[in-house]
Order: sequence, then structure tokens, then C-alpha cells
Amino acid sequence: MATPKIIKIKETLIELKLLLKKSSPLIAPRIRMLIEVKKNEDTGISKRDTAKIIGVNPNSVQKWRTLYISGGIELLKKHNKKGFKPSIYKKEEHKKIEEKLKDPGNGLRGYIELLDWVETEFKKQIKYNTLLKYSIKHFGSKIKTARKSHIKKNKEAVVAFKKTSVKSVKKRQRQNEKNLKK
Repeated sequence: MATPKIIKIKETLIELKLLLKKSSPLIAPRIRMLIEVKKNEDTGISKRDTAKIIGVNPNSVQKWRTLYISGGIELLKKHNKKGFKPSIYKKEEHKKIEEKLKDPGNGLRGYIELLDWVETEFKKQIKYNTLLKYSIKHFGSKIKTARKSHIKKNKEAVVAFKKTSVKSVKKRQRQNEKNLKK
């Protein structure tokens, strides 16, 4: 079994703990690794033991140790994460899609029709899954949900139907019977 690598940490334990409080969640395990190495500076600590204490992969500990040796704490604090990808839709496009989805009279029967509408409206080629995930995330849309009512429904016909439906007639008959008993 190989002996643990002994690394001399320039920063004090207090400086490292202060740095740990200020660091982001991405950098915090790296600083915790330095703290563990600093605690065992005289005897050394293996990358596997350090990884168990911190809760990371030993290969990460090895990479972070190499970064610290080659560039110090500044290189260890840097990372190459760029962040999220920018949205493929502009704000105006986002609003138009939202209006189209929230409009009860739009007549869309699914995401394929929405995809066709987006491609003709914005002159963009977009993948189906991209539009699907975007719609679910931003507008809370769902696949194949029933509409509350038909878009071409005649409201007067609905009122007339309710007046002459079996339930309504029976209900009126019961009310008439109650009124006659009184």
C-alpha cells in the first residue's frame, strides 16, 4: 500500500474555514479537502480517506490536490462552469406562445400542432422535445388533457339543453311536488 501524499498547505486553518463559509456549493468540497489535508499535514492523508470524509470521489480529491499544488488556492477556486444555456425563445415569442396555450379558443389538439404553429409564426426549426419541455416548464402545459368545453360550443344551446335535460326536468318535478304539498 502506497504512503499518503504529504502536501504543505500555505493557508491557516482559520483562513480555510472563513473561505469555506464564503464559497459556493461547487467550491466548498474543494476547500473541505484542503482543511482535511491541513489537519493531517504532518502524517499525510490518502485521497481515499479524504474522499470518504468529504463524501466525494477519490479521483476528484486527486484532481483538486494537483490543482492546488500547481496553482494554489486561486486555481482551486476557479471552475469552468458557464451556467445555463440561453433560452431559444425571445421574450415576445415566449408571450405569444403563452397566449396561444392559454387561449381557450385556440383549437390546438397537441404539441405537434403547437410545433407547426411556432415554426410558421417564428420561422424557426425547433425539435419537438425542446418545445415540449419548454411548454411544460414555463407554462405548466400537459399532454392530451381534456378541454373544459368545445371551442365552437353554442352557449344558448347549452342553456336550452340544461332546461330540457332529464335531470333538470326531474328536479323541477320534485320542486313542484314539494310546492303542491305546502
